[in-house]
Amino acid sequence: MQNRDTVYIDGQWVTPANNKSIEVISASTEEVMGHIPECGEADVAAAVAAARAALDSWSRTPPAKRGEYLQKIHEGLKARSEELTRTITGEVGMPLKMSVRIQVGLPISHFGVYAKMAGEFQFEERIGNSLVLREPVGVVACITPWNYPLHQIGAKVAPALAAGCTVVLKPSEVAPLNAFILAEIIAAAGVPAGVFNLVTGYGPVVGEALVTHPDVDMVSFTGSTRTGKRIGELAAQTVKRVSLELGGKSAAIILDDADFPAAVKSIVNACFLNSGQTCNALGRMLVPESRYAEAAKLAVEAAQSFTVGDPFADVAKLGPVASGMQRDIVVNYIKSGQADGFELLSGGPEKPEGLAKGYYVKPTIFGRVKSDSRIAQEEIFGPVLALITYKDEDEAVKIANGTLYGLAAAVWASSDARAAAVARRLNVAQVEVNGGPFNILAPFGGCKQSGNGRELGKYGLEEYLEYKSLQFKPAKVS
Repeated sequence: MQNRDTVYIDGQWVTPANNKSIEVISASTEEVMGHIPECGEADVAAAVAAARAALDSWSRTPPAKRGEYLQKIHEGLKARSEELTRTITGEVGMPLKMSVRIQVGLPISHFGVYAKMAGEFQFEERIGNSLVLREPVGVVACITPWNYPLHQIGAKVAPALAAGCTVVLKPSEVAPLNAFILAEIIAAAGVPAGVFNLVTGYGPVVGEALVTHPDVDMVSFTGSTRTGKRIGELAAQTVKRVSLELGGKSAAIILDDADFPAAVKSIVNACFLNSGQTCNALGRMLVPESRYAEAAKLAVEAAQSFTVGDPFADVAKLGPVASGMQRDIVVNYIKSGQADGFELLSGGPEKPEGLAKGYYVKPTIFGRVKSDSRIAQEEIFGPVLALITYKDEDEAVKIANGTLYGLAAAVWASSDARAAAVARRLNVAQVEVNGGPFNILAPFGGCKQSGNGRELGKYGLEEYLEYKSLQFKPAKVS
């Protein structure tokens, strides 16, 4: 049991203005695994004031020195990686073996990358008679989701601190305990007071107080498109910079000459990763009509390898979804697919056998799904895959592009050249070509209603910087 009754503001653990608390529920047992404070507007105001007061000194701290602090955080995360892994597995439900590599390994890498980048990035550049400066945007509100909680925190907090910004973090109330461990690590690293602040609570109260606060210069948000739209509306009143990483409905196109066994297995794995709770999950598999039966058979075989069960046990490949609310949402989508008459190739809305407790959902595959249906258009955020057929390459591209989202996609073909040619036609921000792996140095983000702005690598650092140009008189030529 992890009970927290204080939040981290201005370098101190302080008791919030009210005595309310929020229960944190284990995804696999449905039992209370901890409590966190339910902060209010007064706590947000104190955190923002601390960040504003610390901004001048932190922004003028040499970048290499900021990198030294980030390196200490990187090392602190490594030292507590086992504790973090077990905490996040409890909160979210990702199996332990995957959590150690993804849920904890990735954020450790983020702080290491930006520790190095802070000392190497070119914050100044001469262009003619101008000196162009890259300066921190200011006080940043980081509002993060529950599906990859520490990864999303690291992808925002690390570059913001490297850039010289100060931060107020509001993690999701569904998976917040890992953020308290990070705050302890930041405190132990000696990061100056006010540079990093942690407040917890619900979005409509704490999140909106951050977004509307006049002393917050930028909001970086990852979450649903609906919430992102609300943030954009509120932030416009003070003309804040806003970076949004929102929903997705990513398509994986298998061209007729692709290696079907390899492609289908990879796509099913990408769809079911983290029980489908991934914004760039490949939830639509587009296959040639002539090879549908083959693809369907391979997809079912791949799905059968996903053993559902206790994420703390060694045998489970698929844990629960993160909450009862999310489980109900996913089950309703499965029922919608059945009501529309699509082929239920595997899974279904029933609870997996032998799992009386926990928010478990069967890995589910629908076949011959219409491209304009709910399960093909809306983000499900669960282990549900839709197989859609196409007649030719042009139709495949049209179907892939035919949603409100523009986050990610995948293309499989006999050659990288053919796959890349199709990838260039897709209105998304990143495309896996023949199973190319995730790259933490490449830009991550979306277009269309998947958001704006980019995270990771140098692109993530640039998101927290403003341009300033100093114009000098040109030197006289004799």
